[in-house]
Amino acid sequence: MTSQTNSTSCCTPAGTCGSDARADVQVGITTVYKVTGMTCGHCEGSVSREVSAIPGVTSVKAVAATGLLTVTSTGTPDDEAVRAAVDEAGYELAGRA
Repeated sequence: MTSQTNSTSCCTPAGTCGSDARADVQVGITTVYKVTGMTCGHCEGSVSREVSAIPGVTSVKAVAATGLLTVTSTGTPDDEAVRAAVDEAGYELAGRA
């Protein structure tokens, strides 16, 4: 699953909400992968650390309970780089979810 997000606010075109606050919106392409072998928070942290080091990756969330890895990047993600990072962490990338 890949989706595009933008940096607009839910308030005004200028991005203000009375108090001049901006909405916190992720910018980039979000891709969800399936990872096998994660069982705990330590696993999530290991995978997240390795994938976060990939150039262009702006956000990573690994969830052991579901085996899902959500990666937000500035461009189309390099699936082989994600696979190598997950392998380096000691787990297996099963593919895109």
